[in-house]
Amino acid sequence: MLRKLLLTTTLFLLLAACAPATPAATPTPAPITVTDGTGRTVTLAAPAQRIVTLAPSNTEILFAIGAGDRLIGRDDYSDYPAEALSVPSIGSLYPSVNAEAVVALKPDLVLAAGITSDDDVKALTALGLTIYKGHNATNLDDIYADILALGQLTGRAAEAEQLVADSRSRADAVTSKTSGASNKPVVLYEIDATEPSKPWTSGPGSFIDLLITMAGGENVGQVGSSDYFQLSLEQLVARDPDVIVLGSATYGGQTPEIVAQRAGWENIKAVKNGAVYTFDDNLVSRPGPRVVIGLETLAKLIHPDLFK
Repeated sequence: MLRKLLLTTTLFLLLAACAPATPAATPTPAPITVTDGTGRTVTLAAPAQRIVTLAPSNTEILFAIGAGDRLIGRDDYSDYPAEALSVPSIGSLYPSVNAEAVVALKPDLVLAAGITSDDDVKALTALGLTIYKGHNATNLDDIYADILALGQLTGRAAEAEQLVADSRSRADAVTSKTSGASNKPVVLYEIDATEPSKPWTSGPGSFIDLLITMAGGENVGQVGSSDYFQLSLEQLVARDPDVIVLGSATYGGQTPEIVAQRAGWENIKAVKNGAVYTFDDNLVSRPGPRVVIGLETLAKLIHPDLFK
């Protein structure tokens, strides 16, 4: 009887050992949830794989964090880096986004910018698309917030955090030098010179105004009452800027030689001293990862003595 019991037990153990193991349940990934620049909650079940951008700033962020290969559609102005130009364009965003072109690409995420109209965002949302709208950047922290959010939405959080850390370090390196400067040169940042006697510039509280201040300068546009306005020749002459930065060179073709020929500009300090410089406006008008390069460049133009 004992022998029979032992044989039965042994057989049971052998059968149990040969039985296929029950596979462990695969955990369901937690959804990704971020808050966009308008305070809306944006949720994805998994990192986005098919992305359409509606602004150059978001396109540049994607490539900077190593998610450029997810881009399947872009706006006409997304021309940096060069690889972005190989991505199909959905056209201009004005007067409104071509919703039909966006939907046709079947994106799982659409990246709007702070300047994207709320009507466009609502229209795309109504079509069942997931939209992240960036901050209407007034400081570097707004840009960093967008970079970190896009890092989460694409599964590139570590890369985004590193990019933000590097950007903060570079910005701090600039301000640590300029904060101790003995003087603050008066700076005109020219945005548009369609009317040379009344150039468009950046007013108090604008993003460019912030960068000029961080770069150790004093913005001529402080005399204005809005973020962007046309400066009269009388106001310009009265402020007599030490430095003129031609953001208008990028899309308006302005040069120091052209400025020197403008009526009434010949006695302005910056013109007389040869302190008129062309500048890539994309570095400061696109709230993306290259803004820190824009800050560094401005600081070198305003305080060449500090950044030899």
